[in-house]
Amino acid sequence: MLLGAGSDAEDVVQEAFVKGFRNLARYRGESSFRSWLLAIVANETRNLHRSRSRRDGLVLRATAADPGAAVGEDVAVGGVLAAERRAALVAALRRLPVKDREVIVCRFLLDLTEEETVTTLGWPRGTVKSRTYRALAKLRSLLDREEVRRG
Repeated sequence: MLLGAGSDAEDVVQEAFVKGFRNLARYRGESSFRSWLLAIVANETRNLHRSRSRRDGLVLRATAADPGAAVGEDVAVGGVLAAERRAALVAALRRLPVKDREVIVCRFLLDLTEEETVTTLGWPRGTVKSRTYRALAKLRSLLDREEVRRG
C-alpha cells in the first residue's frame, strides 16, 4: 500500500478533492475526469512524501547534532527506511501500465472497496478482480527486482 487506510490517505484524498474543485475550470477533457482527478491524488501523495522526506532529514540532522539521543536515532533510522520503502514503491508504481496503476490506486491508495472500484473505473467486477491480482503480481516482481539490485 502506498498510504493505506487512515488519516494520511484521507488527508491526501480530501486535499485532492479541494484542489480538483478549485481547478475544475482548468479541466480540458483531454483525458477522463477520473484520470485527471487521480493525477491530482498522485501529486498530493508525492507532496506528502516530499514533506515527510524533509522532516526525516531534519530528524537525521538533529540526531547527528546530539549523538546521545538514542531514541532519536531509532526514530530517524525508521523514518529513513520508511521513506526508502515509499520511494521504491512509488517508483515501481510509475513503471506499471496505466490501467494496472489505476486499479492499484483505487483499491489501495484510495482504499476503495471492490464495488467502489467497479463503479469508479467503469469496469466489470471480474476485470477489477483479475487486473488487481495481476497488477499486484507485477508490482511485487518490480519491488523484488529492485531489492535484489540493491542487495
